[in-house]
Amino acid sequence: MHYLGSDPRVQFLGQAVAMPGTAMSNTLKGIDTQKLIELPVAEEMQMGMSLGMAMNGFIPVTIYPRWNFLLCAMNQLVNHVDKYQTMAGMASEVKVIIRTGIGSERPLNPQCQHAGDFTEAVQMMCENIEVIRLEEPNQIMPAYRKALERRDGKSTIVVEYGDYYSEK
Repeated sequence: MHYLGSDPRVQFLGQAVAMPGTAMSNTLKGIDTQKLIELPVAEEMQMGMSLGMAMNGFIPVTIYPRWNFLLCAMNQLVNHVDKYQTMAGMASEVKVIIRTGIGSERPLNPQCQHAGDFTEAVQMMCENIEVIRLEEPNQIMPAYRKALERRDGKSTIVVEYGDYYSEK
């Protein structure tokens, strides 16, 4: 996240971004607080804000700690972020980096409403969003570097595993 945060265009937004609350919160320690936008639980609004920020020259890193929360933003994701380039009628470098995770199951299983993996289903719904599931630690930097530096008009969803924060 420090790599992404070093880019002046990057802003991080979501719940538990500026305040502690999830395992992902810990990955933002040391990031300039001016780059952290704490939001209420309003997932669809968050995704809409992310697209609006991207349209205004920012690169938002919009954080949904679990896929199950990102489901609440599917309208904005599938109908707006994914379709932006088509709707704009031109090639565009507007992009959103969406960071989500498959909820941890160890040492405590939060049950099915917090541990879903919707990677394949979302990839099938989106033509202009690449979904990258991180299976190994050595995939982290290449995935986020690609998401930041891409110029193909695609947004990127990077999927992390909650269990891997303590296991890998």
